[in-house]
Amino acid sequence: MLHIDHSDMIDQSVIYERAMSTIKIEDIAFVRFRAPDLAQMRAFLEEFGLTVMEDGERLFARGAGQSPFLHATELGEPGFAGLGLRASSLADLEALAAAEDLQVLPLDAPGGGHVVTLTDPDGRRVEVVAGQSATPASVLPAREPWNSASARERLRQTKRVSPGPAHVVRLGHCVLNVGDFRASERWYKDRFGLITSDEIALTPDFSIGAFLRCDRGATPTDHHTLFLIQSPSGPGFNHAAFEVADLDDLMAGHQTLKDAGRHAEWGVGRHILGSQVFDYWRDPWGHTLEHWTDGDLFTAADGSNVASLEDLMGVQWGPSAPPTMA
Repeated sequence: MLHIDHSDMIDQSVIYERAMSTIKIEDIAFVRFRAPDLAQMRAFLEEFGLTVMEDGERLFARGAGQSPFLHATELGEPGFAGLGLRASSLADLEALAAAEDLQVLPLDAPGGGHVVTLTDPDGRRVEVVAGQSATPASVLPAREPWNSASARERLRQTKRVSPGPAHVVRLGHCVLNVGDFRASERWYKDRFGLITSDEIALTPDFSIGAFLRCDRGATPTDHHTLFLIQSPSGPGFNHAAFEVADLDDLMAGHQTLKDAGRHAEWGVGRHILGSQVFDYWRDPWGHTLEHWTDGDLFTAADGSNVASLEDLMGVQWGPSAPPTMA
């Protein structure tokens, strides 16, 4: 379970979030970008471990899981174009639309379904989707047993990791730089039922960000689906993170991107908050995408924690954060 700190303040916050939000999202669905050269973006995404489909002046990239797409690119000036969140049902989508005085519209993207499009306090496009058709999952490489000093699980056989891109399975989270942390936190929590996992406090009375997870009751969910951080540089996209098959897969992906001459930003290492093994790369226009594996999972009952900036930027092992990640 998460360590509980400042229990009165945090626990009351969690109770309010669970009781008062318009809906409770299930997960993040996708991220959207613009790029002036779709061929360049396609080459990078395929080296990153995604399967890319082209639809006119748009690219849609999916992983090995059942989501019809995780990453979308439209032709245009380079930039972040928004994120998608997944509602549990069309009824929830209709409730959200009614509360926001918006329309439920068909989603013009692989998998179909329906969407309600909102604008967050920093002017970002936030699409909430439901009813997308699942795509058959791809077969992941077999996970060979590990031999550790305490457990010899692989006997009389060699271990060989196939070279090539990592096998991206799903989109795990998105990190957004915001202009006013408390305003953005309340906007996302009021609408989507998110729970704080770790709040980043500079002083007992001043926090600059929080890792937010979905409220799925007793069903374990990622340590964070969104991370909101108040940045001195102002609002903007920070990074999006994609889960890969396992550690060997992450390292094979690292080598593939390195051999292709791609821009490595930070990694490989293990975070403190969220615990995941991470590897950060930049796309051709400087947007940061992360490979990760072995992250924490918590339920709604596991509470919330207050953490420090040192916890946020620190690692359990691996290189220190570069200035670009500060």
